[in-house]
Amino acid sequence: MVMPITGTLIQSYKICRRQTWLMAHQIVPDQENQYIEIGRLIDEESYSREKKKVHLENVVLDFVTSDNGDVIVGEVKKSSRAQDSARMQLAFYLQKLKQSGVDAKGILMFPEERKRMVVELTPELEKELEEMTDEIQKIILQELPPQPKKIGFCKNCGYKEFCWS
Repeated sequence: MVMPITGTLIQSYKICRRQTWLMAHQIVPDQENQYIEIGRLIDEESYSREKKKVHLENVVLDFVTSDNGDVIVGEVKKSSRAQDSARMQLAFYLQKLKQSGVDAKGILMFPEERKRMVVELTPELEKELEEMTDEIQKIILQELPPQPKKIGFCKNCGYKEFCWS
């Protein structure tokens, strides 16, 4: 059985395989976790002039705008600490748009750091995404989540009670 892959699963896969499994199985993180609340607030308050929350199949884009005829997809993050996972999430969104006949460019934004990063879909990124989606499917189909591994992201994770209680 193949389950739909989301950008959030792509992002979590780059950080923590256990988190990927928990998300895919509809296990919700602690919604009162201060870092989840901060992320939600940044998402709501940042870039308010742009068109927000565009839905396409199983993808939710933070915002879409245009620049000289180019479609620009933006993804807003609290911090650049997990920049690589955010880059892959945005590349996944660009790939989904491409599959729907829309060529777009991406921009990662870290408003708290006043930092931006351009993301363009390349054949190398598409190959990496294909490999990632195959691996995510394998994780999702496991009966139990992968064993927890202590990493630097654990202390701020909304799922830490599922791993370290």
